[in-house]
Amino acid sequence: MEECTRLSSQNVGVDVSKDTLDVVFSTMDLKRQVKVKASRKFSNKLHGFKDFIKWIDDKSIEGFEPTILLEATGVYYEQFAWFLYERKYAVSVILPTKAKRYFQAIGNKSKNDKIDATGLSRMGLEQRIPLWQPLSKDFYRLRLLTRQLEDFNEQRTVILNQLHALSHSAYSVKEVEKNFKKLLKELDKGIVSINKSIEKLLMEDAKLRPKVEKIITIPGVGVRTIAVLLAETNGFETFENQGQLVSYSGYDIVHNQSGKYSGKTKMSKKGNAHIRRAMHLPAFGVVRCQVAPLAALYKRLIERGKTKMQAYVAVQRKLLILIWALWKKDQAYDPTYHIKNISDNEESKLLFSLVSKGDTKKIALERTRATLDELPYNESPEVLFSLL
Repeated sequence: MEECTRLSSQNVGVDVSKDTLDVVFSTMDLKRQVKVKASRKFSNKLHGFKDFIKWIDDKSIEGFEPTILLEATGVYYEQFAWFLYERKYAVSVILPTKAKRYFQAIGNKSKNDKIDATGLSRMGLEQRIPLWQPLSKDFYRLRLLTRQLEDFNEQRTVILNQLHALSHSAYSVKEVEKNFKKLLKELDKGIVSINKSIEKLLMEDAKLRPKVEKIITIPGVGVRTIAVLLAETNGFETFENQGQLVSYSGYDIVHNQSGKYSGKTKMSKKGNAHIRRAMHLPAFGVVRCQVAPLAALYKRLIERGKTKMQAYVAVQRKLLILIWALWKKDQAYDPTYHIKNISDNEESKLLFSLVSKGDTKKIALERTRATLDELPYNESPEVLFSLL
């Protein structure tokens, strides 16, 4: 009873791996002092989930509902999260990048499963983290379909390359060629079937269909691209801002600078590779279709001496942010958005912000207005012009 009166909250941090759940149960008192109450390892299977429920119910103090914090580790956390959610437990899920930054902030230099679980339990006590709200089981079905489609397309490319090599070999074996063509035919049938299933799933969902139809108003972006993005991000549900999405997708920039040394700046690529593959062809499409802000971005980067691939990667990143913004706002793409929403007075402020003190360079208002066509979508004018 005395412990109950001193208690403020209790949290369970769970580090999820393919086979196990490393669990740490921590409490916080009224003086905001964190104390580890217990720790244990469970199997990442149904029987392990049931053992976890019994354990947490025994450890919990009546009157203080424990929250459970998981890190979104690939797909391995999902069964456990659903198990807890369906049994009305308060469960939260955070992105790995957010957990990593918190661990660095509290001075965690070592890393193992128990240390990570301890850090998560403390984070759940100290921060107000939103509860996990799965949107629809259709996203999980969609992910299985989109990933199988990706696998089939990769296998198809391998077989085509093998057929090409076989056609140029010194000796050909008809039986080998026949088997390759048979596999190719089966893969083509499977790809057509999966594409139909993906489109059917999206078009039959009353909530998803209108939003998907708005997104594909972007020239060069199709249903399959949107399907991959929704499947890999759970409908963008876990992202509070575009920076988190960019980092999750591996499009964030890594700087290598210390003192006078300045190394190469590059894209991290430490993120969801399925998203980056899905954005590859649409980036070519939006530039080819001259989608105003994205084609202008590509042109500017080429003029600055960037390679075509570097410019296309930048377009991929900006296109991903654009799709996320439209999805969140439930809007269709409007290439004239900024021109419609910036007044003459704002244009004057933008012009003034482009001229630094003592700069004798004259910038005409006509040039400022023309630049509006090049602005990335869904950015504030101050931020946009600082990037030019």
